[in-house]
Amino acid sequence: MTRPSGRLFGTDAGCDLVLTRSYRAPIEDVWASLTESERTARWYGPWEGEGVPGGTIKVQMAFEKGQPWMEMRIGACEPPRRLEISAVDEAGSWYLEVQLSESAAGTELRFTQHLNGPDEIALVPEVGPGWEYYLDMFGAARNGISLPDFGDYFPAMRAYYAELEPE
Repeated sequence: MTRPSGRLFGTDAGCDLVLTRSYRAPIEDVWASLTESERTARWYGPWEGEGVPGGTIKVQMAFEKGQPWMEMRIGACEPPRRLEISAVDEAGSWYLEVQLSESAAGTELRFTQHLNGPDEIALVPEVGPGWEYYLDMFGAARNGISLPDFGDYFPAMRAYYAELEPE
């Protein structure tokens, strides 16, 4: 199991929850794992619809109970460096951004959940472990290894996220 790595950064609107991962792969390959439906199906779920800025897609949450579908709006799609999506569901608002950068060592993925206001910030102990899990699912699917077990992330990482303070 990965040790929790999320960090909080204060913003004008609230906070950003940021997690990073590194991959020994070209940026285009990491981008494909992040954006191609047949590849997202391996670690998050398949999607369908208009995958363009301003478009709406439906994503199946394949690793959640009941495998529900969720509508997401594409705010930005700048291959192979930046993807921004947002959604609203019964749990609240989700404003997510992924940025990729490439170096000689490979590709770094920077995942950000933008949290606007105290109600969203209060969810960090619940969502932080979930993002750790999904990012490790992403890495496992990319490497063709066994997928992690959510039970190793929650509630085990909850205390770490409950104590996070903005930097």
